[in-house]
Amino acid sequence: MCLSKLTSTCTFILLIGVAILVVISIALNAAILSVINKRFDELKPENGQTTSKTTVSSSPTMTSTTRPSIYFNLADSIRIEDLMNHLNELQRIADNAGNTRAIGTRGFTETVNYIHNYLRNNAPTLNVFRESLPIQNFTIKGNPILISTINNTNKTFSYSTNLARSDFTYVNYSAQITLTKFNLIVVPNYGCDEFDWQNVAGRAALVVVGGACTNAEKGELANKYNASALLYYNNGLTTTNLAPVIIRLRQTNKLPALYLSYVAGQELVNAANLNNVSIWLRIERENYTSFIVENICADTKEGNINETIVVGGHSDSVPAGPGINDNG
Repeated sequence: MCLSKLTSTCTFILLIGVAILVVISIALNAAILSVINKRFDELKPENGQTTSKTTVSSSPTMTSTTRPSIYFNLADSIRIEDLMNHLNELQRIADNAGNTRAIGTRGFTETVNYIHNYLRNNAPTLNVFRESLPIQNFTIKGNPILISTINNTNKTFSYSTNLARSDFTYVNYSAQITLTKFNLIVVPNYGCDEFDWQNVAGRAALVVVGGACTNAEKGELANKYNASALLYYNNGLTTTNLAPVIIRLRQTNKLPALYLSYVAGQELVNAANLNNVSIWLRIERENYTSFIVENICADTKEGNINETIVVGGHSDSVPAGPGINDNG
């Protein structure tokens, strides 16, 4: 009997303790929500207005604020109609310049002028300036040729501008070369370490893409260790990593270079592990001239120069179109 009363008393005390904890939790959550709501209210400008729209005729509108507070929400300042006005202007430029804004065309020059003038006239908080740099033209001439010789048997790999049907493609800023034979060497790992390139001198180096370095960095290592040619091949890790891809080396590159499909590259890797493999390579280029390209830069007039955030984008399109959907 006494034991039963003791058990009932303990159960009652336990329930009271649980109830107290629930009340405390509810009170803490209410306090936290109150603080959060107060912070959100502080983020909103007065009257819920985030921007004001200037009145202009047909040119893109701009959004402006009078000294936005540190809590001003950048996303709220972006308006769809303003974005569309700028996109329409870029489309107009492309329409009047052969449907392109590619580097080296009138459409690109007008795009840069438009961006520069708009920022100068409508962004008083920014220091806006141009930077010029020379760009080397790169145009492939004819179809490149790649032939392998394995155990005295030649195989000609197929080239097509349709990369899904091609065994290989060219690399931008590849050097040109007449039909020349090279012994092939496979670069171990991903070719991101200098040690991987110790034995490539005088040979065509075959390296898989990927790893902790860029394709351009691999190209620099191939040049540094005196490879005679450079062959990349796709890594086959997914179905999107099977076909050859057009990539870009640095303009200082001195080597002929191609990019092979996963199947073509793996075929050469497997053969090189068992036999001496050589390749024949031909790449023709035209138009080695260079031209000047201008970038538009803008720095905020205020802020800590030691705590700078850099954002950017490219102002050009591909030669085949105006570049509105992908990078407008």
